[in-house]
Amino acid sequence: MQKISVLLFLAWVCFLFYAGISLFTSGFLLTRLELTNHSSCQEPPGPEPLPLGHRGEPGACWMASRFSRVVLVLIDALRFDFAQPQSSHMPGEPPVSLPFLGKLSSLQRILEIQPHRGRLYRSQVDPPTTTMQRLKALTTGSLPTFIDAGSNFASHAIVEDNLIKQLTSAGRRVVFMGDDTWKDLFPGAFSQAFFFPSFNVRDLHTVDNGILEHLYPTMDSREWDVLIAHFLGVDHCGHKHGPHHPEMAKKLSQMDHVIQGLVERLENDTLLVVAGDHGMTMNGDHGGDSELEVSAALFLYSPTALFPSVPPEEPEVVPQVSLVPTLALLLGLPIPFGNIGEVMTELFSGIKDSQPHTSAMAQASALHLNAQQSFLLLHLLAAGIPITTPGPFTVPWQAVSAWALMATQTFYSTGHQPVFPAIHWHAAFIGFPEGHGSSIWLPAFLVGANTFASHLLFAVGCPLLLLWPFLCESHGPQKRRQTPRNEAETRVRPEEEEEEEPLMEMRLRNAPHHFSAALLQLGLKYLFVLGVQILACALAAFILRRHLMVWKVFAPKFIFEAVGFIVSSVGLLLGIALVMRVDGAVSSWFKQLVLAQQR
Repeated sequence: MQKISVLLFLAWVCFLFYAGISLFTSGFLLTRLELTNHSSCQEPPGPEPLPLGHRGEPGACWMASRFSRVVLVLIDALRFDFAQPQSSHMPGEPPVSLPFLGKLSSLQRILEIQPHRGRLYRSQVDPPTTTMQRLKALTTGSLPTFIDAGSNFASHAIVEDNLIKQLTSAGRRVVFMGDDTWKDLFPGAFSQAFFFPSFNVRDLHTVDNGILEHLYPTMDSREWDVLIAHFLGVDHCGHKHGPHHPEMAKKLSQMDHVIQGLVERLENDTLLVVAGDHGMTMNGDHGGDSELEVSAALFLYSPTALFPSVPPEEPEVVPQVSLVPTLALLLGLPIPFGNIGEVMTELFSGIKDSQPHTSAMAQASALHLNAQQSFLLLHLLAAGIPITTPGPFTVPWQAVSAWALMATQTFYSTGHQPVFPAIHWHAAFIGFPEGHGSSIWLPAFLVGANTFASHLLFAVGCPLLLLWPFLCESHGPQKRRQTPRNEAETRVRPEEEEEEEPLMEMRLRNAPHHFSAALLQLGLKYLFVLGVQILACALAAFILRRHLMVWKVFAPKFIFEAVGFIVSSVGLLLGIALVMRVDGAVSSWFKQLVLAQQR
């Protein structure tokens, strides 16, 4: 075996592995577009005006605030069943006494004695269930992907719009204490902060004791608007001992005393939020998407009536990201721009004695604002935000590849196959029932045209792909000429009019060098795609040259691809020449028209 054959074969095998890895990675390690847009009180969230009753009120933004302060207690790895009473048990298992059940008794007592003031939810978490990704979700309302999981212990500042940024922009005082991961995510965002190292999972008490040292004095000082306490003891206990160890019961009892102390100190204008960022497995680990890992507890409490009805027998399941728009509107803030969560309308229904009409209007207003914000986000994501500005006639690779694949698809859909017995020999006699006499070129031409008609037609029509960008922009100018419907749209209108680009015909005239360069680029792309196809056939025929079916399958396939490449290349040259001829004629006519107008 020749040396070059060995190298080519190994290179082909490596290419197959590379292609497989790339295909799997693109589907498994999902990525997402992080938008740097930010919501603001000065700009409405969508094209429709703000709901009636929320404009002109003192301190109102998108919606009048219901609470002036919020205490957010984040208990790391607070699984949902940790908040259940002692009598509860896991589905499918006998009712046994588990160490972690019934330890948060203050929650159950509030739900029984004050059903209109507190509510327990099952927070549905999205994977990956790692702390940094969950903190991003709890502050931005977005869904961090697996690609972010690798930076869990090397956090970087969040550039997306988030609750902390909205709070600081509104002049609210945010005080934090606990996990130092927040220091990297929100550098310089807190008016006061007490950070404690979080990496040592064998340490159950340093972070929690440090928080307790500052929690109650800070709360009594009232020098805060939002107080965040991130406890790590439960999570570290799970990593070290697991959820069934007696130490877990001690940590949960400690958290129960913390919640009791906070409830006693709450004032009527303050909302208490107790949440877990994720759950944990039976071994105390997390990071995946098992049921125990994606199920966390969420508890809301207010000293005044917050819910119009009593809690249901089974706690409601809410997505974790729904907490973000809910807190934003309850505090009178804009919803973060990248949020995909849905507001928890139950918290906007008012007290139980309020009028049904007023309650329904409050819920409808919250949903309306949430829908406008989501519409604006989806509109920008659907439109696509290019990283670089392409030329006016740039055709994307996807369009060129799809055009070439359509030619191949048409070849097969018209009944052709790349084998000699499948050739439509009867095409030689269409229109010539009596034969061709002694001529052999005419029947050969007819058979060839019938066989490779798809290659020829798509190659000749390939220059039409230059219209692709203009078709995508076909509705742009019409929308820009619409009458503005609100003040924000009026402010943006002059900039849009200045940036309005000329129509396609004028762009062809104003940038002839761009048009010629685009034709060259398009032709090279199309030839490259065709070249990849014939290269694959050549490699397959070479590698399988000793295969039993090489002369019946692989060799004819290579011959058909080679002839198809020649036909396509000739058709491409004809198509480009035709477009250039038409462009030259239109240019000449346009010059004459301009001269006539100048006279």
